[in-house]
Amino acid sequence: MRKNINVLIILMLLCFGNVTAQELEVLTKQEAIAETLQNNFGIQVANNNLEIADNNQNILNSGYLPSLTGNAGASYDLQDQDATFQDGTANIVDGAETTRYNASINLNYTLFDGLGRYYDYKALKEEYNLSELQTRETIETSVLQLFTVYYEVARLTENITVLEETFSNTKRRLLRAQYAFEYGQNNKLDVLNAEVDIVTDSINLMNARQLLSNTKRDLNVVANVELERTFAVDTTVVFIPSLVLNEYVRDVENSNVRLLQAQKNKDISTLNYRASKSIFLPTVGLTGSYGWNEGNFPATNFLASSTSTGFSAGVNLTWSLFDGGSGITTVKNSKIAISNQEIFQEQFKKEIKRDIANAEGDYLNRLQIFDLQEKNVVTAENNFERSNERYKLGQISSVELRQAQVNLLNAKTNKNLAKYQAKLAELQVLQLSGQLLNVDF
Repeated sequence: MRKNINVLIILMLLCFGNVTAQELEVLTKQEAIAETLQNNFGIQVANNNLEIADNNQNILNSGYLPSLTGNAGASYDLQDQDATFQDGTANIVDGAETTRYNASINLNYTLFDGLGRYYDYKALKEEYNLSELQTRETIETSVLQLFTVYYEVARLTENITVLEETFSNTKRRLLRAQYAFEYGQNNKLDVLNAEVDIVTDSINLMNARQLLSNTKRDLNVVANVELERTFAVDTTVVFIPSLVLNEYVRDVENSNVRLLQAQKNKDISTLNYRASKSIFLPTVGLTGSYGWNEGNFPATNFLASSTSTGFSAGVNLTWSLFDGGSGITTVKNSKIAISNQEIFQEQFKKEIKRDIANAEGDYLNRLQIFDLQEKNVVTAENNFERSNERYKLGQISSVELRQAQVNLLNAKTNKNLAKYQAKLAELQVLQLSGQLLNVDF
């Protein structure tokens, strides 16, 4: 049995040693953010939508520029004609041919359209600003998702270190129990207990390593890099001072991206309402053209041929006095749309205040839990050290020592969980306060 267990230990140590011996390059938080901003699928789509909004707000889409068109044509007529003139003479032509040619350049420009064009153009500007905020929201969501996975990798990495320490302690206990059994200092039960515990620790360590590999793939997907890229992460966690965080929370109405979007939607609705009222005013337009016309006529026509070139220009005024009521309906609905946006804005304000109060309370609670877990680790370490000494002196059984070892393992993994949960709760507060992209990670 001892030989089998020794072989099992050697194989496991070799397997784990191949993984831990590799010096992995550390993926810093700043590098992970940079990769996500550049490669993340959602952010790429958001940037494309922002580019579309930028194209829409261009002067080429404003309606302020004139339209210029070119026209050209030709016609050919072949007819049998019987013509009687005013003086009583007659002329009969079989197969009379008529050809006409024309070409022109035409310009149309709206001088005034009741200010509809003006407000539409301003609305396009605001829609671009809204797209910027939507892109920012996508980036914030992606960064928060990134750190959720990044800190999970960090937590699992620290847990593996704890599990490796537990495995090493159990291995030493097994060797000690085997030697003690050989020299008749204890019975076979201590050896069997240690063998069971080392298998349990080995399985826990294997599962943790597999979970870490899976989570690293999740991070690679968020950052949109090579799926099987291997790396280590920075396990350092620094919390923002409470005074700074409180300042961020107080400025939430000016920074929260949802509230800023609600204000932009209200501004756009106001501009759409003003644009809709342009139906009550006339439209004044300017037209101009430069053309060439040529015609060749049969004998029955007064002219044998004619050619003309020249400019023409004109001003026209159009005033829709009544369009059946659709324009008035549009104005009324646009005014109601403003009211709806004001309602949404108030709703968002109340929801954001609730969310940030909940997030801040959750953050403070998790900080306290983390502090308690740190103290609990110190207590568990002292308990394990004393239990280990008492076990060597034969004052406690291997079962009692194992319980102290499990308590230490749980205390350390719970501390790791509390630390990263507190950090993620802090990031949630930063996102709601609109400062997630402004802090230094």
